[in-house]
Amino acid sequence: MRTPSMEDYLEAIFNLIREKGYARVADVAELLGVHPSSVTKMVQKLDEHEYVKYERYRGFVLTSKGKKLGRRLADRHELLEEFLQRLGVPDSAVARDVEGMEHHVSPETLDALGDLLRFFAEHPEVYAEFLAFRARASEDGEDEREEENP
Repeated sequence: MRTPSMEDYLEAIFNLIREKGYARVADVAELLGVHPSSVTKMVQKLDEHEYVKYERYRGFVLTSKGKKLGRRLADRHELLEEFLQRLGVPDSAVARDVEGMEHHVSPETLDALGDLLRFFAEHPEVYAEFLAFRARASEDGEDEREEENP
């Protein structure tokens, strides 16, 4: 059984390897803001689940199973991030919201969100209408908030 924490570590390892060609305990610890000892414990757990191959004092590498899942986790994160950005969610909220959503969204919902993003890409006029609608709704909401708080 995978946990959200396991997924976060695996996604971080996958992204580090994708960007740098390797991932070290110190790199993962810095990226996730945790102690290196926490990374070592999680890497050992990921090894037990056959997501990484860990050798004490030598480091670790992703297994094919780990690479496959890591890619899916990174893709999920990127899809949710793009979705929220396209909706016009402020950048300050996107990262926080993606972290909250990514472990709880079903594959079916991800597929639907991906389809919606592709639809917007294929129909920019509809996307522009949506953004205009959202801008008007935001203005209306500001007016209502001002009336509530004189």
